[in-house]
Amino acid sequence: MRRERPAGPSSDVFTEIARSGYYPDIVTAGLRDALAGEDVLAHVVHHEPTFERDEIRRHMTVLVMTPSRVVLVHTDEHPPDDLLPKPYTSTTSEAVSIHRIRSVVVTRMVATSGKLEEAVVTIGWGAVSHLDLEPAQCSDPDCDADHGYTGNLTGDDFSLRLSSAADGGAAVERLLEFARRLSAATSGTA
Repeated sequence: MRRERPAGPSSDVFTEIARSGYYPDIVTAGLRDALAGEDVLAHVVHHEPTFERDEIRRHMTVLVMTPSRVVLVHTDEHPPDDLLPKPYTSTTSEAVSIHRIRSVVVTRMVATSGKLEEAVVTIGWGAVSHLDLEPAQCSDPDCDADHGYTGNLTGDDFSLRLSSAADGGAAVERLLEFARRLSAATSGTA
């Protein structure tokens, strides 16, 4: 028996998915399964075309915060391949406990006029890390010894970038509001 969703943030995300027209039944099914009945506290829906040679491919990312988790649903179009002889769509969902979120990184790009142009939100929970290495050096300019390597290990599990020009100012503000709510939830002050 399917549970009816009340009006509010939960229904808003499904309305936005339907309005996009991008495989709404598939995206909605993936999100409903991943939500497992939890209410939606905040969400971002990002539908984006990408250009690959002479073809346009679309993809959609749905980012949702529930009382206990962050849910990501990503849908892509694919050309025919060895597995499927016709074009197809794949939808992947991931649910991460809010308690596992290690970082919420927000980058704002603001024009000299003071107008917010873009925002990037990166969420890290330790599943994916990037290691950037470079040869270590000492301060002696004449030294030719091998000092090993130095580097940075950064978490980069999920990033979403929205711009006012491409996505609209309201979409950028919604992404920032999502980041604020997630930051509060991970700090225990939500």
